[in-house]
Amino acid sequence: MKKVGTKILGLFLIIAALPALVNSQDLASFEEKVTEFTLDNGLKFVVIERPVAPVVSFATYVNVGGVDNPKGNSGLAHVFEHMAFKGTQTIGTTNWEEEEKVLQELDEIYQEWLEEQYATEPDSARIDELWSEFLALQEEAGQYVVNNEFSEIVNRNGGTGMNATTSADRTNYFYSLPENRIELWFSLESDRFMNPVFREFYKEKEVVREERRSSYESSPVGSLYESFITTAYSAHPYGVPNIGWHSDITATTIEDARKFYETYYVPNNITIAIAGDVDPGEVQELAEIYFGRLERGPTPPPIYTEEPKQTGEKRFTIQRESQPFLLLGYHTVNDQHPDFAALDLLGSLLVGGRTSKLYKRLVEEEQIALGFQMLNGVPGSKYGTIFGLLAVPNQGISVDTLETAIYEEIEKIQNGEITQEELDRVRTNARAGLIRGLDSNSGLAVGFGAAEALQGDWRKVFTDLEELENITVEEIRRVANEYLVKENRTVGIISNESSEEEVADANQ
Repeated sequence: MKKVGTKILGLFLIIAALPALVNSQDLASFEEKVTEFTLDNGLKFVVIERPVAPVVSFATYVNVGGVDNPKGNSGLAHVFEHMAFKGTQTIGTTNWEEEEKVLQELDEIYQEWLEEQYATEPDSARIDELWSEFLALQEEAGQYVVNNEFSEIVNRNGGTGMNATTSADRTNYFYSLPENRIELWFSLESDRFMNPVFREFYKEKEVVREERRSSYESSPVGSLYESFITTAYSAHPYGVPNIGWHSDITATTIEDARKFYETYYVPNNITIAIAGDVDPGEVQELAEIYFGRLERGPTPPPIYTEEPKQTGEKRFTIQRESQPFLLLGYHTVNDQHPDFAALDLLGSLLVGGRTSKLYKRLVEEEQIALGFQMLNGVPGSKYGTIFGLLAVPNQGISVDTLETAIYEEIEKIQNGEITQEELDRVRTNARAGLIRGLDSNSGLAVGFGAAEALQGDWRKVFTDLEELENITVEEIRRVANEYLVKENRTVGIISNESSEEEVADANQ
């Protein structure tokens, strides 16, 4: 599914909707509105009362992402996300019993086809025969499908914003419904995660494959980013793209997806946040009725692999007829490490808006760059992450010139050229960003759900911000010197002959 963005609202409207300041008092006021409970099967709920309008937003977080994909099945977490919109055993089908039989046979034939396709001495005639059988079974299975019935039920009942995303660290599903349709959500959500049907699985794999082509292979920035993470990481699974490799997408079967579901989609690995005009008592009662049916599973396997310390700069160049781009980054720490907050502020000092150091000098004053994007916390932040920066050189400016200028600004910070005023500004922006993010039911559900699922406590939304208040200028300087060093750096460039000739002509 496609990612969704958050629109920035007027600050005064935001302040009218929420407490005026984001501080410990705000946390205290939210604690009065938040109810937490955990079912016997381990499924966590965070309920936020916000009776502003008769609307309720729901966010389901599963603690599984691209980093957890089994070896040889990269992209599986993303494929499974697509499956959750295909309905249930009673929604999206005209005859589930018959459809299930065909799907089972379909998967068996596909596995036979895979074995023959990748055999040491494949039989081409047998491959063609099996593929013909597979296509016939896929067509037969399609006869039972009622397309988009799940989403149409949600839409008919006033649902909005239904979507999902898969990152390296987690998968989340979200949408909103009128307050008087809350039980419908419990029925639909529990059913689709208790009884996955893997309907149109192989068709959906091709949708994911097309996403890979459009978002990575056909996109210069996507191609640069993918090459960057595969270069930066040599051991940790963060180095494998979430979208998956073509061969892995091909090799993944319904049986693989079922094992993935049984491993990770267990209630003790799921957190649900609900925000809006709700009665916490009613929510808990409905949760027991609908989600209490899910059986607790074994704790999903942890990831113990650590990325070895980088001991030398890594560089690569992609030759492509495209606008030149520069992507550079440094290995840093996960979001639970004490240095993460300082690094976050460091990123804002560098490229946080028009008053940031790089924007003021390189975009406005010297006009050698068109723009920047901070990528702190990629591909994920549950494990050791990357402090990254994407930069676009101006016309007639070489990537080398832009890269050198960026390092000059980083070096200034390392030497302590930061004012208290600059630090206070980025902290103020961080507060405003939090307020904006919590100005809606959906923002509350997504924000609190993510904090509870990934960091173990929804209060981290506030306490993380409080930690920023303790960051000093000297601490910013320290982390810049510790992490932003050449031997810890990976640099990727998109270059092309046309742009190089243009730069050479400009310098003559």
